[in-house]
This record gives sequence, structure tokens and C-alpha cells, in this order.
Amino acid sequence: MFTLEIIKAIVLGIVEGLTEWLPVSSTGHMILVDEFMSLNVSKAFMDMFLVVIQLGAILAVVALNFDRLNPFSKRKTYLKKRQTISLWGKVIVGCIPAAVIGLAFNDYMEEHFMNAQVVAFTLILYGVLFIIVENYNKHRTPSIKDIDYLDYKTALIIGFFQVLSLVPGTSRSGSTILGGILFGTSRVVATEYTFFLAIPVMFGASALKLFKFGFNYTFEEVILLLVGMVVAFIVSIISIKFLLCYVRTNDFKAFGWYRIILGLIVFVYFYFQG
Repeated sequence: MFTLEIIKAIVLGIVEGLTEWLPVSSTGHMILVDEFMSLNVSKAFMDMFLVVIQLGAILAVVALNFDRLNPFSKRKTYLKKRQTISLWGKVIVGCIPAAVIGLAFNDYMEEHFMNAQVVAFTLILYGVLFIIVENYNKHRTPSIKDIDYLDYKTALIIGFFQVLSLVPGTSRSGSTILGGILFGTSRVVATEYTFFLAIPVMFGASALKLFKFGFNYTFEEVILLLVGMVVAFIVSIISIKFLLCYVRTNDFKAFGWYRIILGLIVFVYFYFQG
């Protein structure tokens, strides 16, 4: 029986690794997966599990960009070190809105908005927005084509867009990428900044969930958590590399249509489930 639970954790890790970085809402996908193959664990552990396996996903960003994110690298020139420190400054600035508003309203959002109807609505809404924004953006030339030239004001604005992801189904990466594109960044810059912005946010969210749950795990729970994190890490590396290659030559309309279709599926399924 425990082998079956490990298989479920592997599937959840795969879903997390794929959907955390693609702008399609990991929450929407997790709700569907959980409906068909829920882990045989307590609700408290499951709530914590779904957040903490994100540590595996975020460690993939750190692993892929370690030298770029390390201001103390001996291989960097003085200018490169300053650019890295500046990048971290912009990440911190972008995290301020989510830290302030998220801590105040996260529990309320989870209690009142974590349901299939809200997820279906936001999947469709932001799918439509992606299509509209890409059509609007078609004939515009981005003013920020390199993340080193991202200014603090734009970083803060994108940070406010990240707050929108408090509503389940929105997609953290989706909301920040939309914000970046709307305020003049290229798709590549918006995507890269979204990855870096996730580092403190997801570490903080995971730490908060671990603290709330406590550290009284069974051996089986530890194994499930580790399996989910490792799988999410491996799949995230593939997902991140794919998305960065994809956005260099493609827009986000395909993800918009995918969100709309998934939102309709979620709505119809749970409508007939009552």
C-alpha cells in the first residue's frame, strides 16, 4: 500500500514541477490530480505537502542559476558582482507586496477562495487576459530587454501583480509575467524575473507551512515529502529550460487557450460532481 502512496507522490511532484513555472496554475492542476488520486494522509499534512514540495521546484532555479545569483563568485568582475547585488535588491523589492499583503490575507484566501469554482473562473479569466495582452503587445517594442536593466519601479509593479496569485488558480508565474509584459519588459525578462522572484516567496511560504504543521512526522510522511520534492526538482529543471527556450520565439497565447480549456473542464467536472 505504501508503494502506491509513493507513486502518488511522484505524480504530484511531476505536476508541481511542470505547472509551477508554466503560467497555467499549479493549484488548478493539483485540485484535479487530488480529486482522482489523493494521498492517504491527514488534511493538515496534505496542505503542507502541496506547499513544501515547491522547495524542490525552487531549488531547481537556484541550481540552474547559482553562479548568476552568487554575488561572491570569484569568477565575476566587480561590475558583475554589483549587477548581481542589484538583481537581489530588485527581487527583494518585488517581494515586499506579497510579503505584506500575503501574510495578512493568505489564510483568509485559502479558507474562502480555495474551491473549484474560483479556480475555474481565474483559470479562464487569466487565459483570456493572456490572449488580450499578447494581441495588445504584438506591435510594441519592449523597453527592457535585459534583466540587468530592469529598474526598481518596474520590479515593484511586477511585485504587486504577484499579489494577484493569492487567489487560487491565478498562477504566480502567470500574474507576474503578465505584469512584466504590460509594463515594458520582454517575455524573456518577465520570465527570468518571475523565476528569481519566486525564490524568497516560495522559501518563505514553505517555512511558514512547516512551522504551522510542526515537526512531528511519521517515517512514511518524511519519505513522501522527500520523494515529492526530488521529483519536483528534476521536472522543474526540464520545465524551466523549456519555458526559457519557448518564450524566445513564441508568445503566451497557447498557454492562454490551455487555461481556458482547463478552466472549463474544472468547472464542468465539479458542477456535475455537485
